[in-house]
Amino acid sequence: MRPHGMASNVAAGDVTPAVLAIGRPDFPEVLIDTLRRQAAVGHCMVFSLSRAGAAHCLLDAGNIPIGADLGAAYAGQFHESDPNRDAMFEGEGGASIMLPAFAPRMYGARYRKIFFQDSGIVDKCATAIWVDDTCFYVNFYRIAAQGRFSDAQRERLRAIAPAIGASVARHFQRSATSDQSLATLFATRVPLADLTPREQEVCRRILSGFSSEAISQALGISVHSTLTYRKRAYGRLGISSQSELFAIVLRLLAGSSLN
Repeated sequence: MRPHGMASNVAAGDVTPAVLAIGRPDFPEVLIDTLRRQAAVGHCMVFSLSRAGAAHCLLDAGNIPIGADLGAAYAGQFHESDPNRDAMFEGEGGASIMLPAFAPRMYGARYRKIFFQDSGIVDKCATAIWVDDTCFYVNFYRIAAQGRFSDAQRERLRAIAPAIGASVARHFQRSATSDQSLATLFATRVPLADLTPREQEVCRRILSGFSSEAISQALGISVHSTLTYRKRAYGRLGISSQSELFAIVLRLLAGSSLN
Protein backbone atom coordinates (compact mmCIF):
# COMPACT_ATOMS: atom_id res chain seq x y z
CA MET A 1 0.00 0.00 0.00
CA ARG A 2 1.29 3.46 -0.88
CA PRO A 3 2.10 5.60 2.23
CA HIS A 4 -0.37 8.41 2.90
CA GLY A 5 0.60 11.65 1.14
CA MET A 6 3.03 10.04 -1.32
CA ALA A 7 2.56 10.47 -5.06
CA SER A 8 1.92 7.29 -7.00
CA ASN A 9 3.55 8.50 -10.22
CA VAL A 10 6.97 9.30 -8.80
CA ALA A 11 9.58 6.63 -8.21
CA ALA A 12 10.80 6.27 -4.64
CA GLY A 13 13.74 8.52 -4.02
CA ASP A 14 13.47 10.18 -7.43
CA VAL A 15 14.84 13.71 -7.06
CA THR A 16 15.99 13.94 -10.67
CA PRO A 17 13.87 17.03 -11.46
CA ALA A 18 15.60 19.02 -8.72
CA VAL A 19 19.03 17.83 -9.85
CA LEU A 20 18.30 18.79 -13.46
CA ALA A 21 17.12 22.25 -12.33
CA ILE A 22 20.46 23.13 -10.69
CA GLY A 23 21.58 26.55 -11.91
CA ARG A 24 18.20 27.42 -13.45
CA PRO A 25 15.99 30.33 -12.31
CA ASP A 26 13.11 27.94 -11.61
CA PHE A 27 15.14 25.80 -9.20
CA PRO A 28 13.10 26.88 -6.11
CA GLU A 29 9.81 25.93 -7.78
CA VAL A 30 11.14 22.60 -9.05
CA LEU A 31 12.65 21.82 -5.64
CA ILE A 32 9.46 22.41 -3.67
CA ASP A 33 7.42 20.50 -6.27
CA THR A 34 9.81 17.54 -5.96
CA LEU A 35 9.61 17.66 -2.15
CA ARG A 36 5.82 17.81 -2.25
CA ARG A 37 5.60 14.74 -4.45
CA GLN A 38 8.19 12.80 -2.49
CA ALA A 39 7.16 13.58 1.10
CA ALA A 40 4.26 16.06 1.05
CA VAL A 41 6.52 18.89 2.22
CA GLY A 42 4.58 22.13 2.52
CA HIS A 43 7.41 24.65 2.59
CA CYS A 44 11.18 24.67 2.17
CA MET A 45 13.70 27.24 3.36
CA VAL A 46 17.45 27.22 2.80
CA PHE A 47 19.97 29.19 4.83
CA SER A 48 23.70 29.62 4.48
CA LEU A 49 25.69 29.73 7.72
CA SER A 50 29.37 30.53 8.03
CA ARG A 51 31.81 29.58 10.73
CA ALA A 52 32.45 33.31 11.15
CA GLY A 53 28.85 33.76 12.31
CA ALA A 54 27.05 35.14 9.23
CA ALA A 55 23.65 33.78 8.16
CA HIS A 56 21.54 34.43 5.06
CA CYS A 57 18.24 33.15 3.70
CA LEU A 58 18.84 31.78 0.21
CA LEU A 59 15.50 30.18 -0.62
CA ASP A 60 11.91 30.47 0.59
CA ALA A 61 9.33 28.41 -1.31
CA GLY A 62 5.99 26.88 -0.46
CA ASN A 63 2.78 27.51 1.44
CA ILE A 64 3.81 29.76 4.34
CA PRO A 65 2.69 33.35 3.55
CA ILE A 66 5.14 34.92 5.99
CA GLY A 67 8.06 32.76 4.87
CA ALA A 68 10.15 35.74 3.75
CA ASP A 69 9.70 37.43 7.13
CA LEU A 70 10.70 34.24 8.93
CA GLY A 71 13.77 33.92 6.74
CA ALA A 72 14.85 37.47 7.52
CA ALA A 73 14.26 37.00 11.26
CA TYR A 74 16.22 33.75 11.35
CA ALA A 75 19.15 35.19 9.41
CA GLY A 76 19.06 38.35 11.49
CA GLN A 77 19.35 36.84 14.96
CA PHE A 78 17.48 33.60 15.60
CA HIS A 79 20.08 31.40 13.92
CA GLU A 80 22.15 31.92 17.05
CA SER A 81 19.50 30.22 19.23
CA ASP A 82 18.60 27.41 16.84
CA PRO A 83 18.86 24.10 18.77
CA ASN A 84 20.21 22.47 15.60
CA ARG A 85 23.18 24.82 15.51
CA ASP A 86 25.54 22.68 17.59
CA ALA A 87 24.80 19.58 15.51
CA MET A 88 25.45 21.51 12.31
CA PHE A 89 28.70 23.08 13.45
CA GLU A 90 30.00 19.79 14.80
CA GLY A 91 29.31 18.06 11.48
CA GLU A 92 32.14 17.01 9.21
CA GLY A 93 32.65 18.97 6.02
CA GLY A 94 31.23 17.40 2.89
CA ALA A 95 29.01 14.87 4.69
CA SER A 96 25.23 15.20 4.77
CA ILE A 97 23.89 15.87 8.27
CA MET A 98 20.36 14.75 9.17
CA LEU A 99 19.29 16.86 12.12
CA PRO A 100 17.23 15.76 15.17
CA ALA A 101 13.48 15.30 14.85
CA PHE A 102 11.36 18.35 15.63
CA ALA A 103 10.06 18.84 19.17
CA PRO A 104 8.60 22.18 20.35
CA ARG A 105 10.37 21.91 23.71
CA MET A 106 13.71 22.23 21.89
CA TYR A 107 12.97 25.91 21.22
CA GLY A 108 12.71 28.96 23.43
CA ALA A 109 9.33 30.65 23.98
CA ARG A 110 9.98 33.59 21.63
CA TYR A 111 11.38 31.32 18.95
CA ARG A 112 8.30 29.03 19.20
CA LYS A 113 5.89 31.95 18.94
CA ILE A 114 7.49 33.55 15.87
CA PHE A 115 8.48 30.46 13.92
CA PHE A 116 5.75 27.99 14.82
CA GLN A 117 2.69 29.57 16.40
CA ASP A 118 2.50 32.72 14.23
CA SER A 119 3.36 30.85 11.03
CA GLY A 120 1.19 27.78 11.57
CA ILE A 121 4.17 25.41 11.29
CA VAL A 122 3.47 22.16 13.14
CA ASP A 123 6.39 20.01 12.04
CA LYS A 124 9.81 20.19 10.41
CA CYS A 125 12.69 18.05 9.26
CA ALA A 126 16.08 19.41 8.33
CA THR A 127 19.38 18.48 6.77
CA ALA A 128 22.66 20.33 6.31
CA ILE A 129 25.84 20.04 4.30
CA TRP A 130 29.14 21.92 4.55
CA VAL A 131 31.01 23.15 1.49
CA ASP A 132 34.32 24.66 2.61
CA ASP A 133 33.36 27.27 5.24
CA THR A 134 29.68 27.50 4.28
CA CYS A 135 26.91 25.34 5.71
CA PHE A 136 23.78 24.95 3.56
CA TYR A 137 20.91 24.34 5.98
CA VAL A 138 17.78 22.91 4.31
CA ASN A 139 14.49 22.94 6.24
CA PHE A 140 11.30 21.06 5.34
CA TYR A 141 8.03 22.22 6.96
CA ARG A 142 4.37 21.25 7.27
CA ILE A 143 1.61 23.59 8.45
CA ALA A 144 -1.50 22.92 10.54
CA ALA A 145 -3.73 22.22 7.52
CA GLN A 146 -1.40 19.36 6.56
CA GLY A 147 -0.66 17.89 9.98
CA ARG A 148 2.65 16.40 11.00
CA PHE A 149 4.91 14.28 8.79
CA SER A 150 4.04 10.61 8.87
CA ASP A 151 6.72 8.05 9.71
CA ALA A 152 6.86 7.07 6.04
CA GLN A 153 7.35 10.69 4.97
CA ARG A 154 10.15 11.16 7.52
CA GLU A 155 11.85 8.05 6.19
CA ARG A 156 11.53 9.36 2.65
CA LEU A 157 13.09 12.68 3.65
CA ARG A 158 15.96 10.88 5.36
CA ALA A 159 16.49 8.87 2.19
CA ILE A 160 16.55 11.83 -0.20
CA ALA A 161 18.19 14.39 2.15
CA PRO A 162 21.77 13.77 0.92
CA ALA A 163 20.77 14.29 -2.72
CA ILE A 164 18.60 17.31 -1.89
CA GLY A 165 21.30 18.94 0.24
CA ALA A 166 23.96 18.38 -2.41
CA SER A 167 21.66 19.76 -5.12
CA VAL A 168 20.91 22.89 -3.09
CA ALA A 169 24.60 23.48 -2.38
CA ARG A 170 25.54 22.96 -6.01
CA HIS A 171 22.76 25.25 -7.22
CA PHE A 172 23.86 28.17 -5.10
CA GLN A 173 27.52 27.56 -5.84
CA ARG A 174 26.76 27.58 -9.55
CA SER A 175 24.58 30.67 -9.20
CA ALA A 176 27.37 32.40 -7.33
CA THR A 177 29.95 31.61 -10.01
CA SER A 178 27.93 31.93 -13.24
CA ASP A 179 29.31 34.51 -15.67
CA GLN A 180 26.07 36.48 -15.80
CA SER A 181 25.59 36.59 -12.03
CA LEU A 182 29.17 37.60 -11.40
CA ALA A 183 29.13 40.28 -14.09
CA THR A 184 26.02 41.82 -12.55
CA LEU A 185 27.31 41.68 -8.99
CA PHE A 186 30.71 43.13 -9.80
CA ALA A 187 29.14 45.91 -11.87
CA THR A 188 26.43 46.95 -9.43
CA ARG A 189 26.91 45.71 -5.88
CA VAL A 190 29.18 47.12 -3.18
CA PRO A 191 31.81 46.10 -2.11
CA LEU A 192 32.60 44.22 -5.33
CA ALA A 193 31.78 47.23 -7.50
CA ASP A 194 34.40 49.26 -5.59
CA LEU A 195 37.25 47.11 -6.92
CA THR A 196 39.29 48.30 -9.91
CA PRO A 197 38.44 46.69 -13.28
CA ARG A 198 41.56 44.49 -13.16
CA GLU A 199 40.88 43.43 -9.56
CA GLN A 200 37.35 42.49 -10.60
CA GLU A 201 38.64 40.43 -13.52
CA VAL A 202 40.98 38.51 -11.23
CA CYS A 203 38.31 37.92 -8.57
CA ARG A 204 35.72 36.77 -11.09
CA ARG A 205 38.13 34.15 -12.39
CA ILE A 206 39.05 33.06 -8.87
CA LEU A 207 35.35 32.45 -8.21
CA SER A 208 35.07 30.48 -11.45
CA GLY A 209 37.82 28.13 -10.29
CA PHE A 210 40.76 29.46 -12.33
CA SER A 211 44.25 28.91 -10.94
CA SER A 212 46.65 31.86 -10.70
CA GLU A 213 48.48 30.54 -13.76
CA ALA A 214 45.25 30.24 -15.75
CA ILE A 215 44.20 33.76 -14.74
CA SER A 216 47.56 35.11 -15.83
CA GLN A 217 47.27 33.42 -19.20
CA ALA A 218 43.69 34.58 -19.75
CA LEU A 219 44.50 38.20 -18.90
CA GLY A 220 47.93 38.27 -20.53
CA ILE A 221 49.74 39.26 -17.33
CA SER A 222 52.40 37.67 -15.16
CA VAL A 223 51.60 35.39 -12.23
CA HIS A 224 53.21 37.98 -9.97
CA SER A 225 50.76 40.61 -11.25
CA THR A 226 47.83 38.26 -10.73
CA LEU A 227 48.86 37.64 -7.14
CA THR A 228 49.30 41.39 -6.60
CA TYR A 229 45.81 42.16 -7.91
CA ARG A 230 44.38 39.38 -5.75
CA LYS A 231 46.12 40.73 -2.66
CA ARG A 232 44.87 44.26 -3.36
CA ALA A 233 41.31 43.06 -3.98
CA TYR A 234 41.26 40.97 -0.81
CA GLY A 235 42.60 43.95 1.12
CA ARG A 236 39.82 46.22 -0.18
CA LEU A 237 37.23 43.60 0.69
CA GLY A 238 38.69 42.90 4.14
CA ILE A 239 39.16 39.19 3.47
CA SER A 240 42.05 36.76 3.19
CA SER A 241 40.76 33.68 1.34
CA GLN A 242 38.78 32.41 -1.64
CA SER A 243 36.08 31.00 0.67
CA GLU A 244 35.53 34.47 2.14
CA LEU A 245 35.23 35.90 -1.38
CA PHE A 246 32.63 33.25 -2.16
CA ALA A 247 30.80 34.15 1.07
CA ILE A 248 30.54 37.79 -0.05
CA VAL A 249 29.03 36.73 -3.37
CA LEU A 250 26.61 34.36 -1.63
CA ARG A 251 25.50 37.14 0.71
CA LEU A 252 24.85 39.50 -2.19
CA LEU A 253 22.94 36.83 -4.09
CA ALA A 254 20.81 36.18 -1.01
CA GLY A 255 19.63 39.78 -1.20
CA SER A 256 19.00 39.71 -4.94
CA SER A 257 16.15 38.43 -7.07
CA LEU A 258 17.43 34.87 -6.62
CA ASN A 259 16.14 34.88 -3.09
